[in-house]
Amino acid sequence: MSKPDLSDEAKIAEYRAELRAVGRNQRLAGFALVILGAVAVWGAGYAGAAGPMVQWVGYGALAFGWALMLGAIFMRTRYHRQRMREEG
Repeated sequence: MSKPDLSDEAKIAEYRAELRAVGRNQRLAGFALVILGAVAVWGAGYAGAAGPMVQWVGYGALAFGWALMLGAIFMRTRYHRQRMREEG
């Protein structure tokens, strides 16, 4: 990978857009799972007999969602480091 050209504002904006695209699907899926999990945990009290199962599913969705989001952040950081590494 070559180092990005950051000589003017337009190229910096282009690189930022490229960087935002790395791991985007994982971040969005993780965010959706975190929201869904929070709603499930909050609504478990209204689920009657299925409440404990809904609560555990909510906790699982929260854990998996955060894992996806952290993995996407790791991917983006690794990509940025590889791009910024000087080839020589």
